[in-house]
Amino acid sequence: MTRFAVVTGLAAEAKLIEKAHARAGRPIPALACAGASAERAQTLAAQLIARGADVVLSFGLCGGLDPDLRPGDLLLADVIASATGESIPVSAPLREGLDARLREAGFIVAGGDLLGSDTPVATADEKHRLFSQTGARAVDMESHGVAAAVQAAGVQVLVVRAVADPAERNLPKAALNAVSPDGRLRLLKSLATMYVRPWEGPALIRLAYEARLGFDTLERVAADPDLLFGGG
Repeated sequence: MTRFAVVTGLAAEAKLIEKAHARAGRPIPALACAGASAERAQTLAAQLIARGADVVLSFGLCGGLDPDLRPGDLLLADVIASATGESIPVSAPLREGLDARLREAGFIVAGGDLLGSDTPVATADEKHRLFSQTGARAVDMESHGVAAAVQAAGVQVLVVRAVADPAERNLPKAALNAVSPDGRLRLLKSLATMYVRPWEGPALIRLAYEARLGFDTLERVAADPDLLFGGG
C-alpha cells in the first residue's frame, strides 16, 4: 500500500487535507508545513520519509511564470527544477493516474516544469526572465526542497499546485516575507508594512483575491481523498 506524506508551504493548505480526511472518516496522512522555505521542506520531507512515507506530495499555491496560466489554474508538475539547473522528475505513473482522476472529475489540468526559488519572485520582469530562461511554467518555494529529500532517499514525489499570482503581477512589498516559519500568515506584519506604503492597498487586495482563487482550487482537489490519493 502506498504511504503518502504531504508537505505544504502554508498551514491553511495542510488544514485542507486534514479536514477532508476527517470528514471522510479516513486516516489523515502525515503532514508537514514548511513555511515557504526549501530548507525546511527538505528537512521535513526527510523526516516524513524516515517515518515510512514512500511518496511525498508537495501541495499548495504557486506563482505563475507562463502568461497562459491564470489564478486558480491547476498545475501537476512533470519536473521540479532548481535555479542551479538541476531537474528532478516526478513519479510519472502516479502523476498520470492523478491527472486522469482529476480530468474525469472535471478539472482542467496543466502540465510542465515547476521552478523552485529560495526567495520570492516578486516582479513581473523577474517572472518573464525566469520563464524565458527556464521554460518553467510556475514557481514555488518548497517543492525543490521536497525533491532534494526524495532524490536522496530514492522515493517518489508528486506536485499539486494552484496558481495564485499570475505572470504579469508585481507582488506588493506587504506580501513579501508574510509567511512565518510554521506556515501561518503574519497579518500584523503585512498591515504594518501597508501602513507605511498605503498605495499598495489595492495591489494587496487583488493578490488576496487571486490567492483565494488558487486556494479554492486546492480545496476542491483535497475534498475527496480518493481523488487526490487514489485510495492509497
